Amino acid sequence: MLLLTMCAGMFLVQLDVTVVNVALPTIGTELGANLAALQWVVDGYTVVLAALLLTGGALGDVFGHRRVVLAGFVLFGAASAVCGLAGTAPWLVAARAGQGLGAALLLPGTLAVITHAYPGHAERARALGVWAGVSALALSAGPVLGGAIVAAAGWRPVFWLNVPVVLAAAVATRRLVPRGHRGRGRADVAGIVTAVPALGAGVYAVIGGSVFAGLLAVVLAAAFLVVERRSAHPMLPLDLARRTAGANLVAAVMNFVGIGTILVLTLYLQGVRHAGPLEAGLEVLPLFLPLSVVAPVSGRLVARFGPRPPMVAGLALGASGMLNLVLLNGNSGYPALLPTLLGLGTGMGLLTTAVVTAAVGGIPPGRAGVAGGINNTARQAGGALGVAVFGTVAGDGSVGGLHAAGLIAGALWLPAIGVTLAGVRAPRDNPVARAG
Repeated sequence: MLLLTMCAGMFLVQLDVTVVNVALPTIGTELGANLAALQWVVDGYTVVLAALLLTGGALGDVFGHRRVVLAGFVLFGAASAVCGLAGTAPWLVAARAGQGLGAALLLPGTLAVITHAYPGHAERARALGVWAGVSALALSAGPVLGGAIVAAAGWRPVFWLNVPVVLAAAVATRRLVPRGHRGRGRADVAGIVTAVPALGAGVYAVIGGSVFAGLLAVVLAAAFLVVERRSAHPMLPLDLARRTAGANLVAAVMNFVGIGTILVLTLYLQGVRHAGPLEAGLEVLPLFLPLSVVAPVSGRLVARFGPRPPMVAGLALGASGMLNLVLLNGNSGYPALLPTLLGLGTGMGLLTTAVVTAAVGGIPPGRAGVAGGINNTARQAGGALGVAVFGTVAGDGSVGGLHAAGLIAGALWLPAIGVTLAGVRAPRDNPVARAG
């Protein structure tokens, strides 16, 4: 029950990714929002989430992950209710940012609670497989559930659906998660003050094309590194960042392609193929269902062989599926899209559990929140950048846009195989994993 309760946090975060994508055309029509505004409906959430994940993980290590997870549920639920009441696109984007704040507390907190509850490598890998499988189930349920709700009652109830789930999860968290002890360290205030605007400015520079924001991000990032090098209780221990760099780079590339592709396919199915919200939700199921089924299996594979083999297989399958988009033409029907959906879904199913395990496996429990925060920051920042780049290059959903998406994915995922082989370590407490 504790594991499933923590999975509820990830379920909500992932559900709102795919639910919102399916609802974007309807939101655009009702609120008069153009493509750029719709991109910000997605990225208003992911930018804040990416910018604050390190802070959420560090605060959990200091004040206790139970407290931080509860705060995350409260914030996420309140912001979801405000999303459902939004009357303009800027209002909706601001409320989505509030959801991102709650999610930034939930993601590293739930991951740290699971890491503490399952200290052995094999059992932790299986638990993370369940965690990843439930999150993948949210991605699978999102398009169909969102499409059905939008078709029957409009887009607002899509957000209101979160509120009762949050209430139930918060009650369960209070009953099931041990209070634990506060960490011995203190909050790294200087690190928070420099990290949050550095990450936010960096993502905004890519999305908005702002040179000033890019320069500001570089200056703040340099200041953050100086602060962390000198801090007695750094939010981002540099040795930990170096140790997990390979896994987190692959995690960022995974979400860059995966989340960006979801946006492009949603616009293609509804804008070019003229599918309704529910029909589009059903048509993307071949992407999400393999992800849901394979993620728990990947947990067992990681427990047996270590993270590298599933990561390599996932990257190869996903890249092959995305390169299939280059073969499409104006006369291609829906069956021609299936190899992409199945390849990407299976590839991400193999990758998700493996990259998380590679990032947090073998990390001491006292640093689990920071390790989880680093990994989730990489994933969410990658997803935010993916929405921005794919939305700009292939956002019209045309066949030419699909070709561009396929080439970008291949150019990123195939080299990531080399990064995996060279830079991903197996957890030290499993000799079989070391051999893998």
